[in-house]
Amino acid sequence: MKYQTASGMRDLLENDLILFNKITKAAEKIADFYRFKKIETPLLENSEIFEKGTGLFTDIVEKEMFSLVTKGGDRLTLRPEFTPSVVRSYIENGMQALPKPVNLWYAGPCFRYERPQAGRFRQFYQLGFETLGAEEPVIDSLIILVCYGILDSLGIKNLTVQVNSIGCSACRPYFKKVLVSSLKKSFNSLCQDCKKRLKKNPLRVLDCKEEKCERIKRACPQILDHLCRDCHNHFKALLEFLESAGIPFALNPYLVRGLDYYTKTVFEISQDASLSQGSLGGGGRYDDLVKLLGGKPTPACGAALGIDRIALLLKKEKNELVPQEKADVFLAQVGELAKQKSLALLEEFRKANINLAQTMNKDSLSGQLKMAAKLEAKISLIFGHQEALKSEIILREMSSGKQKITTLNKVVAEVKKQLKMG
Repeated sequence: MKYQTASGMRDLLENDLILFNKITKAAEKIADFYRFKKIETPLLENSEIFEKGTGLFTDIVEKEMFSLVTKGGDRLTLRPEFTPSVVRSYIENGMQALPKPVNLWYAGPCFRYERPQAGRFRQFYQLGFETLGAEEPVIDSLIILVCYGILDSLGIKNLTVQVNSIGCSACRPYFKKVLVSSLKKSFNSLCQDCKKRLKKNPLRVLDCKEEKCERIKRACPQILDHLCRDCHNHFKALLEFLESAGIPFALNPYLVRGLDYYTKTVFEISQDASLSQGSLGGGGRYDDLVKLLGGKPTPACGAALGIDRIALLLKKEKNELVPQEKADVFLAQVGELAKQKSLALLEEFRKANINLAQTMNKDSLSGQLKMAAKLEAKISLIFGHQEALKSEIILREMSSGKQKITTLNKVVAEVKKQLKMG
């Protein structure tokens, strides 16, 4: 029987990993500059963390979670996103006692059961940033700036930040009533999912991408017209910060994001809307989540970027391929005795930080030297049976073909000298 990966899963091969590493290194560089500390949370969490945190009536919890029950009866879920896990860790590990704000970042796999498509897998990868303990709108703009900066540093063009405010517990309940009243007039024209959302979570109707629901929501009242004074001032200040930072943004009064914990600011970063790749990441403020999961009331803001989608975009835009592997030195070994003695020699070169390549399973000298040329090696070391008996080795300068013999105990120093490593 021929086995294959499960639906929506895939292997990450060399080309994928090079791009993934490039993306995470770009994030790490910016995280270090802005003093975000790395955190890793478990893949498995108690299911209730996501049910309470992400929201019972979100698509993630209703349709997409990979959950299981252990032999001991514990209900666990493979994390579908990071934020509730980070908040759980923040509370459990006493980070509430740390100086505020607490800045954390992460990168790793998440799991959601949804229809696989280009750039969207059931095991997918995110990186993200969370700031806990500060309520000022400048924090929201910093989170946006960090995410935008990562994408910009990767050379991604035509980026736009879509931004909205969805209010707070003071102003959102009234807006929901106004929205429901408007949507009921077109109830029969809504898609089946939105008919359910209207009863459970009416704001989610604004997030629907169905064409007939798009037309209906365009006629609905906008939450920006119903914000309380605090939310209005917070949002106004955020827009001023973004403008001052030179970040291109557009107001999107229908942007709500599909998670229940958001308050006030929500945003998404995408390319030109005409391109199919769509959102590369997003986030917002979640001032009530820490309290909801058992901690003290704590304002917070965060965002996540989709590594898979960014990698796919980099492949399309820049045609990025695996860089040609190169080596400064190539060790060609001929005969069993030479191969035996090569193991200790390889360790010496590794400890000396010299970029050396070799192939233990080939015995043809001409084949090995062809490989050295392909790797653009500057020096080839030729180590045969006679050299092994005398504890000597031949150094060949690849560009000129000049050769000389040196002893094994001096070869590392001689190679360093020729490479001008000091």
